[in-house]
Amino acid sequence: MAIPGNLLSQVTESVDPNTSGWVAKLNCTIGLGTGGRNGDGCLRLTSAAAGEMQARTVAAYPVTVGTEYQAFADASGATVPDRIGIRWLSSTGTEVSVTWSVTTASASASWHRISVAGIAPAGATQAQVVVSAVTPAGAGVISYFENVYLGLPHRTVGNMLSFNVESVERDSSGWEVDANATISRQVPVFTWASTYYLGGGHTLAMQVTASGNASVRTVERPAAEPGAEYYGHIYLSPPTGPSSNCWVEMRFYDGAGVQLSATRSTLDAGTTGTFRQRVSAIAPAGTATVGLAAGITGGTAGQVLRIDGAVITVPYPMRTGSVLPYADASFEQGVAGWQVVSGTATLARLTPWGTDGLDGSYAAVLTSATASTSVLRSAKFPLGEGAGGLTWLAEIGAKVTAGGWTLTRAIRFYDVADTDLGASPTSSSAVPSPGWWVLGVNIAAPAGATQAAVEWTLTATAASSVLRLDRAALTQVKATAEVVAVDETAHVRVTLRDLPAGDLLTLWRITPDGQRTLVRGASGLIEGVPLTADVVSVEDYEAPLGVAVRYYGETRTSAGALSAWRNTSTVTLTVADADMCWLKDPGNPRRNVRVMVVRSPEWQRPIEQSVHRVQGRRNPVVYSGTRGGYEGSLVVWTRSDDETDRLDWLLDSGAVLLWQTGPDTHERDRYVSVGAVTLPRIVPDRHEDWREWTLPLIEQDMPTTVGVAGSAGRTWQDVLTVFATWDAVRAAYASWEGVLLDERGDA
Repeated sequence: MAIPGNLLSQVTESVDPNTSGWVAKLNCTIGLGTGGRNGDGCLRLTSAAAGEMQARTVAAYPVTVGTEYQAFADASGATVPDRIGIRWLSSTGTEVSVTWSVTTASASASWHRISVAGIAPAGATQAQVVVSAVTPAGAGVISYFENVYLGLPHRTVGNMLSFNVESVERDSSGWEVDANATISRQVPVFTWASTYYLGGGHTLAMQVTASGNASVRTVERPAAEPGAEYYGHIYLSPPTGPSSNCWVEMRFYDGAGVQLSATRSTLDAGTTGTFRQRVSAIAPAGTATVGLAAGITGGTAGQVLRIDGAVITVPYPMRTGSVLPYADASFEQGVAGWQVVSGTATLARLTPWGTDGLDGSYAAVLTSATASTSVLRSAKFPLGEGAGGLTWLAEIGAKVTAGGWTLTRAIRFYDVADTDLGASPTSSSAVPSPGWWVLGVNIAAPAGATQAAVEWTLTATAASSVLRLDRAALTQVKATAEVVAVDETAHVRVTLRDLPAGDLLTLWRITPDGQRTLVRGASGLIEGVPLTADVVSVEDYEAPLGVAVRYYGETRTSAGALSAWRNTSTVTLTVADADMCWLKDPGNPRRNVRVMVVRSPEWQRPIEQSVHRVQGRRNPVVYSGTRGGYEGSLVVWTRSDDETDRLDWLLDSGAVLLWQTGPDTHERDRYVSVGAVTLPRIVPDRHEDWREWTLPLIEQDMPTTVGVAGSAGRTWQDVLTVFATWDAVRAAYASWEGVLLDERGDA
């Protein structure tokens, strides 16, 4: 599988099926090994004598001075440690310098990640990847490398922290000592999945100076808004000993840099290893910036806490539109605002890390020592204006692990003065088992309601009953399927809700004759696409004009069982002017353009034929191929320089286009390839801005693998994090489309 954004070819990246992308550089011979994870092949280095051995890519790849690049690979060497470097070259191929990673802490036969990042130095126009094993004691030492990448850094989309703070692949300058510690970089032997490209080699090593509390913090403090919720996580590798002493904090600061608050999330790992510890908090009044910190409480002098993968971003909801903050929904840092308001049951965070849960690495656990009733209630959460009269869904995942439970579900509503408006509980029912079950209730909010709390009345049916809880949500109930016609851009917006995240979605457009056509999504036609959320919104730019269509979506489990289905009402895109048509790029709908038709094509259907005339026979023998699709020239007018530029932009890519007209023209929608075009002015006057385009069209099949290009989750925050100034953005991208798609360089 090709690594996204890799400058290296697939063969060089995977070393499969050969080593043609590599050459020995120092003290070794190279060969093709087996047992790789990105294809079976891998690069085998065998030392020729004592001393470091190196191999490099045959090709050198273009780089831009001042731009940061990352190189990584997976390595395996049972005898000596390894490292990776970026070799910067001038335009003549002369070596400018090499940026090396720190050498791994030890040798390891298991596949482990090595990685480095560096800023292209002055004089560099190209770069190579160099892999190294240090240092063989003699000839015959073997090391292996595969899954090699060179390109722009892989960073978490939406992260408010820069790549060098998130990954420390370049240096440790993004971190500073907070208390009683020193910092350095280390490369422990750690195995990431071959397709997990955010996993790097370097970690930040915080060493406790004197026994006691020790901590480090990010130097960067991105801008934050008071009242906004933020989510963060850090991968922690605690020292041997009680890992419950290690923690992550989210800290908020005012404009003068004074710390206003700190929310701590304590790791309870229960074993050694690397653990992602999450934290979230709402920024207090006066907040200007936000940062992360990590540390040890009661550490011993010399202990080392390793840190990697620091992220600050907006939290993801357990259910789209949920008003519960992440801390109350996922129990990653405790039980937040949940409490047992009556009864003898106790509520706590389930430990250790990774024991069980539906989200993250922890869950809540409710324990009742006796067969009795307890009431569990969340904190109150604002519902927004106009909440009264609307229906709300409260839900939470539950799993019985001991004894048994019955449950009465309710939502308790409050007005703006915190007056209790009461709850409307459901009838009691048994909590199902075994396994996790998502249990919910729909209740209409009374008039005047502005806040609500989730309230579960739970009765333990036996002594020592235990119930685990996770993924809580409180959200307004909306239609499970909606369609909206957007006539201005000739597309239909399809929204499907309450879908089972993780299952596979297929979505069809259905015309009045019952014909089904798969709808296009980000990776091609939406057929068996994994769901990452419970709500899907799709913009269908290929819906026919002036025809009533509806949409049908279904989800299936990985085993193929139908898990949900959605049917929409019908919707029609209006044809305002029969003399206009649309030319659309299925993969880049932002380029679509509406133009005036002067003359529809006089269609032809060509065929390859061989005619043999037999002497003495009146009729020839004709051998025919399959008759081709439609071919003809469409003549259109552009009526302004802007329309001319837009049609030019659409045609630039040479991609297959969709030609659409209204039903009154008696033309079917057709996917077409456009040949060489002419565009003279409609009158021979240099001041005339109307142009007549002749577009030779050849009918094509509907593209099936072309996805709708988009930002893939990128936001302006990513642009702000990567680039310090607008001048830097302008220098990196040739167009706003390049900014959207993160396509750097010339258009």
